Amino acid sequence: MSDRDRKSRFKGPKPGGRGGDRDRERHGERPGKHQGKPQGRPHWRDREAKGHVKGEGPVILYGWHSVTMALANPQRRIRKLFVTENVARRLADEKIDTRVPPELVHAGDIDRRLGPDAVHQGLLAEADPLPGLHLDELPQDGIVLVLDQITDPHNVGAILRSAAAFAVKAIVTTGRHSPEATGVLAKSASGALELVPIVEVPNLHRALGEMNEAGFLTVGLDSEGQGDLSVVPLHAPLALVLGAEGKGLRQLTRETCSVVARMDMPGAIKSLNVSNAAALALYIGTSRLGLMG
Repeated sequence: MSDRDRKSRFKGPKPGGRGGDRDRERHGERPGKHQGKPQGRPHWRDREAKGHVKGEGPVILYGWHSVTMALANPQRRIRKLFVTENVARRLADEKIDTRVPPELVHAGDIDRRLGPDAVHQGLLAEADPLPGLHLDELPQDGIVLVLDQITDPHNVGAILRSAAAFAVKAIVTTGRHSPEATGVLAKSASGALELVPIVEVPNLHRALGEMNEAGFLTVGLDSEGQGDLSVVPLHAPLALVLGAEGKGLRQLTRETCSVVARMDMPGAIKSLNVSNAAALALYIGTSRLGLMG
């Protein structure tokens, strides 16, 4: 089941109910004061899975950082906000503008919406997708990341988080063979989805060609690269291109990159998880371009 295709049947908690207290304790929430007047009972109806096309329907955000960063982003339209009592108090304590009246629910109700493995911390938001950039709007300075069919939302979320930490200008990815910017990806990004613009392109080979023409140095990362990333000549604007776990860069992607570089490792294992490789490549790139601040 995709992140968008979740059924829901929320019922608001009864004030002072001990069942709600147990749910809240299990999700590690802390007490505080109420902000405003959250609605007591949400009016959710069961939503049947309808096989949403990518980009249709609401984006599902959950977890403290993902949701509060979305609330702070004026470009993000919040449709609905579901919170437990303790989270409502914490939002009030920290003077966070919820922008829409929050609807009170039990933590277990969010569990049933998302599944038992989702660490939602007692809050869930339905929101509109963020507007993306067009390829010709990419800044002509700094670093962008290009993802070649990386489909694991945990990896893409972790890459987004590193991208935000290293002030990456944007992430370029394919419209197909990439995860939706919702649910698990948003949670793994820990709020970075609100900070790093995403450019979706129909054809990565063509997009890389256009970036080359626009003056980008496109550097594909591969264990069989011609030189180490720490020594190959680099200049801004720089595009670091990462391939999927296992298969790496596709052949046409490799051939279109200005250069293909590797990252030499001193240990017995010579390759990294793609999200770790992205973080290391960003550190090398930002350091060498003098962008570390």
